[in-house]
Amino acid sequence: MVLITLGIIFYGKQIYKSIKKDIKIYEIYIIIYYNNAISIHAINSYGGTAMTIKQMIQIKENRGYSYSQLSEYTGVPSITLQKIFTGKTRNPRKATLDAIEKVLSSDESVYRGKAYEYHDATSGKFMEPEPVYGAATKSNKYGDPNKKQGEYTLDDYYALPDEQRVELIDGVFYDMSSPRIVHQDISYVIHSAIADYIKKNKGKCKAFYAPVDVQLDCDNKTMVQPDVLVICDRSKIKGFGIYGAPDFLVEILSKSTRKKDLTIKLAKYQNAGVREYWIVDPHKRCLIIYNFMDEDFVPQVLPLKGEAPVAIYDGKLKISLDEIAASIDEFGE
Repeated sequence: MVLITLGIIFYGKQIYKSIKKDIKIYEIYIIIYYNNAISIHAINSYGGTAMTIKQMIQIKENRGYSYSQLSEYTGVPSITLQKIFTGKTRNPRKATLDAIEKVLSSDESVYRGKAYEYHDATSGKFMEPEPVYGAATKSNKYGDPNKKQGEYTLDDYYALPDEQRVELIDGVFYDMSSPRIVHQDISYVIHSAIADYIKKNKGKCKAFYAPVDVQLDCDNKTMVQPDVLVICDRSKIKGFGIYGAPDFLVEILSKSTRKKDLTIKLAKYQNAGVREYWIVDPHKRCLIIYNFMDEDFVPQVLPLKGEAPVAIYDGKLKISLDEIAASIDEFGE
C-alpha cells in the first residue's frame, strides 16, 4: 500500500521567532491519503513529528519493512527501532521520531530495493549478499575452497596476497577497491586536524589513517581497515595494528563500500565499543555523525559547510567541513 501526499503546505502561521538570529519557524499542514482515508497532519518547518507510533507500525507492516531495512533507511539503529515499536522506550527522542517519519511518510518507491537483510545489531553477526573473496568453490583464487562464507579466520586473511585489499567481518571477506584521490585527500584533512590537535594539547591519544589493521572484536573472525581512527588506550597499539575498538572512527563512502559502511560496520563499531563514528558521503556532500556515548543516540547529518565538533574531545576539536567540500570540488566524488 503506497502512501500518497495529496496536499502541499496549504496553511502556515508563524509560531516562533528567535530574538538573536531572527529565525522564523512555522507550523504547517499537509494532507495524507492512506488506506482509502484522508488525514490532515500538522508538522513544523524544522521537522516536527505528527505521525503516531501506532501509525508508524502500521505503515511499516504494510510495506513489509524489517527492522534492519528501516534502520538502513532512517539511520536509526534497529535495536532502538525495536524498543520504540514494542513500547520499551516510552518517550523516544523527537529527532529519532523525525527520522522514522521522514521515511514512512515518503513515497515507498524511493526506498524499495535499497536495503538488504542482516541480523540485529545486538548479535554482532550479519548476512551480506555482496561479492566476497573465498567463496566455497574449487575455482576460487582466494581462501580455503572447503570453507563457506562466515567460516574464514585471520589465518585466511593473512594468507591473501599483500596487494589485495580486503576486510574480514564475522568470517566473511569483503573487497576493498583502491581509494580514489578525493578519498585520500579527505582522509588527510581529517587526520591532520586530529593529529595537530593532539600534539598541540599534548594528548595521550594517537591518530592513524588507512591502511591499518584493526582487530575490532579481539577474535580471529574480524579485521577491518577504517579510513581514519583515534586510539586513546595505547595498550591497544600493537606491531601488526590495533587490537580492540578505537575510540573514534571515520569511513569515507564509495560505491563499493557504501552499504557495508552504513549498515554492517555501523553495527559492528557500536557493539565493539567505539565511542564515535563519522561517515563522510562525498556523493551526497554530507557528514553523518554517530555519537555512541549517547545511550539513545540519533545520527546527526550535516552539510559540508562550516565545522563539525568531535564529541570525544567535548567539541573542543572541530574539523573543517569546508576543507572536505573543497576536496570534493577539486577531485570529484
